[in-house]
Amino acid sequence: MKQLVRYEDFAKLDLRVGKVVECVRKEDSNKLLRLTVDFGAEGMRNILSGIYPTHQPEDLLGKQFIFVINLEPRKLMGEESQGMLLCTDDEKLLPLKPKSKSAPGT
Repeated sequence: MKQLVRYEDFAKLDLRVGKVVECVRKEDSNKLLRLTVDFGAEGMRNILSGIYPTHQPEDLLGKQFIFVINLEPRKLMGEESQGMLLCTDDEKLLPLKPKSKSAPGT
């Protein structure tokens, strides 16, 4: 188990539903996909995720997932990622989904 986190620190994370409107493999990487994600009133963001090759771009396109949207932007292989796709930590990295369809940004 990783180090315990205080509730106050966890509460700082802004978790939102986002809809993947574009998803492409980053050709210069063995595992990165670039997702363009619609967060409703929060706008569109580019998010890089290291879930290729266990997930193909078409597996994510048009679907909703849970993201952290208030991480500091981070450069990955020369491109800025503006958030993080939340996944379970197992061999396949399963992205977290809302239980039912939700409005982007909620």
